[in-house]
Amino acid sequence: MIALDEDRIMLRDTAREFLTDKSPVSELRRLRDSRNEDGFSRELWGGMKDMGWTGILIDEDHGGSDFGHVGMALVCEEMGRTLAASPFLSTAVMAATAIGRGGSGEQKKKWLPAIAEAKAIIALAVDEGRKHAPEKTALKAELAGNAFTLNGEKTFVIDGHVADAIIVAARTAGEPGDKNGISLFLVDAKAPGISVERVITVDSRNSARIKFDNVNAVEALGETGKSFNLLENALNAGRAGVAAELLGIAGESFDRTVAYLKERKQFGKLIGSFQALQHRAAHLFGEIELLRSLVLAACVTLDKSPDAAGTAVSAAKYKACEVGRLAVSEAVQMFGGMGMTDEIDIGFFMKRARSTQELLGDAYFHADRFALSQKY
Repeated sequence: MIALDEDRIMLRDTAREFLTDKSPVSELRRLRDSRNEDGFSRELWGGMKDMGWTGILIDEDHGGSDFGHVGMALVCEEMGRTLAASPFLSTAVMAATAIGRGGSGEQKKKWLPAIAEAKAIIALAVDEGRKHAPEKTALKAELAGNAFTLNGEKTFVIDGHVADAIIVAARTAGEPGDKNGISLFLVDAKAPGISVERVITVDSRNSARIKFDNVNAVEALGETGKSFNLLENALNAGRAGVAAELLGIAGESFDRTVAYLKERKQFGKLIGSFQALQHRAAHLFGEIELLRSLVLAACVTLDKSPDAAGTAVSAAKYKACEVGRLAVSEAVQMFGGMGMTDEIDIGFFMKRARSTQELLGDAYFHADRFALSQKY
């Protein structure tokens, strides 16, 4: 187990206190029932800025705290515990990483302070099909004069419906499936030729389907045609964040289930006294702790050697998919028939877990990626 220092323990504890107070599960229910046009609370996003989270992966020269991926994961875990909806993953994690590692001096000066101050929401547009597959990028970027023209469509763009700017993965050379020939472009979300369709997912979160029709792209992010590694840096930060969120979902589902086992009676006995349920709870506890170690190990690697973190990140995301699925399934079963009703919050955890299992690569994607990384 990787031990947390005093500063990170304080970050975790203050994050839990803040989110429990400002964004309990009832807030997600309110956003869902009111059909909130943003899908998240702008007030909460401002509060996250005041807590310093929006700049958690941004260096101090550009207004951030540069607290690293371990700190980012601790915040994401607590967000998983309360199912807090925000642009944190899209903007403060993936966009901040892409711009921070690949942006020009001018791009960093313009966008990183805006992210840290919660004045800009930036979406990362990668996937084009039903499954996560960055290397299969087919959206065309063709050179016309001193700019590129983008044509194609992106799906599952997290927070794309509220973005001020979009980082678009596009193909300037090669064929879908090639890692070479992929470029990143930073475009205004309101640019002519961009059409955005909001998609509300099963977990009451939001993504977007975005079409690009002869969109002018003059701002390349990173080296044209050679940006796949930069894209992977941003995606790996996001994948680690999603794994941490699944850890929080699993942990909260476990805690709520154990509390229920201690109060629910059947045949005149607390069901927590039944040995079969005790064994299942003990097994789940062990799996959660194993996942915690993998998430922290992945984030430590991201902080020390981001270009070499892919294997550790995939191990964490794979395990997070499996443990998240187990935790919410066990919770719903142990809650019995009530667990299937909308009245009980545990259903919200199952829906979010199911969604995040797919987000930025499912268990099969990461198992395959991990296997290919091993040099046997």
